[in-house]
Amino acid sequence: MSALLALCSSLLWGTSDFVAGLRSRTLPPAAVVGWSQLVGLTSLSVIVLAGHPLTGTAWIPWAVAAGAIGSVALAAFYAALSTGTMGVVAPIAALGAAVPVILGVIGGDDPSPLAWVGMAVAVAGAVLASGPELRGGLPARPIVLAAVAAVGFGLVLFLISRGSRESLVSTLWGMRLTSTTLYAVVALARRTLGGVGRRDWPALVLVGVADLAANALFALAATQGMVSVASVLGSLYPVVTILLARAVLGERLAGIQNVGVLLSLVGVVVLASG
Repeated sequence: MSALLALCSSLLWGTSDFVAGLRSRTLPPAAVVGWSQLVGLTSLSVIVLAGHPLTGTAWIPWAVAAGAIGSVALAAFYAALSTGTMGVVAPIAALGAAVPVILGVIGGDDPSPLAWVGMAVAVAGAVLASGPELRGGLPARPIVLAAVAAVGFGLVLFLISRGSRESLVSTLWGMRLTSTTLYAVVALARRTLGGVGRRDWPALVLVGVADLAANALFALAATQGMVSVASVLGSLYPVVTILLARAVLGERLAGIQNVGVLLSLVGVVVLASG
């Protein structure tokens, strides 16, 4: 059951990323993040009111920091997906899994040799996957945005892990409240709602609900089974994004890029298992 839940979280995360990247081709990425986060906040608020009240206050600084950093990371990621090759962008963003490991080392943790091998393989794969994009004269901006997203996602994972020691639900709720508030302030300052129309709402609701459900399924998988197994299976979400981009958009990568993408995914899995 734990493995199935973790796989379902990967399916939802990968689908959410693909839909958000696709929608960001017609809407500002910030608008996609802001409105989908509002959907997530609304859903979580219902859960809180239904019987999971907010507890304590120790989670608040972690949630606020995660919400602020996550807002920037998601906007960068969606912008990268909308302007770059999704099959390259998604694995690069997944490299954020290395950030909590590095922060843990700074804090005194001692990762296994397998974790270090995973990081090295993942980085090498990212270089192979993105190299032809840059040498081919394509803009470097999507690659840079994906790298920014990776760092941001890694920091968010670290912050959520600290906040969840007090309360996971409270941390996720506070994170989405922070991101929604930030984008509301930006919308008021710019006097625009991002051009969102009635036809955009199904996709935005899907992104917000799928992302929230993926977080919940992964947390449930980690509590019902081995965290290492859940982490490995939960880290496979870029595969879903890549397959959807191939099936729906007809994306095709060069041979060396396919090798790079595969290495990145293997590296992330090895890192998670380590």
